[in-house]
Amino acid sequence: MVEDAAVTVTGTGVLRVLGARDLPALRTLLDRDPVAHCFVASRLVAAGADAWALGGGIWGWYDDRALVSALYVGANLVPVETTPAARLAFADRARRTGRRCSSIVGPAADVLPLWEQLAAAWGPAREVRACQPLMALASAPHVPVDHEVRRVRPDELDVLLPACVAMFTEEVGVSPVEGGAGAAYRARIAELIRTGRAFARIEDGEVVFKAEIGAVSPGVAQVQGVWVTPSRRGEGLSLGGMAAVVDIVRASLAPVVQLYVNDYNTVARRSYRTVGFDDVGVFATVLF
Repeated sequence: MVEDAAVTVTGTGVLRVLGARDLPALRTLLDRDPVAHCFVASRLVAAGADAWALGGGIWGWYDDRALVSALYVGANLVPVETTPAARLAFADRARRTGRRCSSIVGPAADVLPLWEQLAAAWGPAREVRACQPLMALASAPHVPVDHEVRRVRPDELDVLLPACVAMFTEEVGVSPVEGGAGAAYRARIAELIRTGRAFARIEDGEVVFKAEIGAVSPGVAQVQGVWVTPSRRGEGLSLGGMAAVVDIVRASLAPVVQLYVNDYNTVARRSYRTVGFDDVGVFATVLF
């Protein structure tokens, strides 16, 4: 093995921190599955391959001079089209650099084998969600839209923020504002609002339905943070709400809308299917 700050040579393969010269090959790799790789592709759109702007960096695995796998390294660890040899190399480097991410997320076929190799050094995980159906919709929604759902205005940040905190805490199991993270989380939600990626139905100053677009790549937008206030659940607000989000997003951001959901959340999965989403893959998430 030969290693420096950017390159590791193992057998016939080479692990390299990707830069501008690797962008064409990386885009080709991401295009193998634009729906599954929406998040990493969105980071390239936002920042190119600049590690500071990306919030981390991207490692690439070259085999016979061809880029065959990649790993986004930031607040989340996101594998892309990983081969067994690439996972071995990524895991070896990740063990030595130490864990700096809050989760590993992506296609289950990539995430779970990678986690097996990292668990002894990085574990225990707080939770492993091994089966999260990836769903996508590339047409008009199948149910009527709720015309009360709209983009959230910048002056409504303090209206939306409590709903975002409640959703995150309910979904992830910890508050996003713990440990002094309140200012950063508020800034993140403000940025989503500013860029027109936060949607809600607001009644009497209270959010009753909301969703955000967490990533937009060329052609695909990823929905996150879908939430209905507990007192209004069971009324079907998510159907019209998601239909409205899909309708607005397809008209203004990307023609394909995707999301992933926990397999045990049968109510949400049924709702998304009613709106028109189809299962197109399986994600997994390791939470720390």
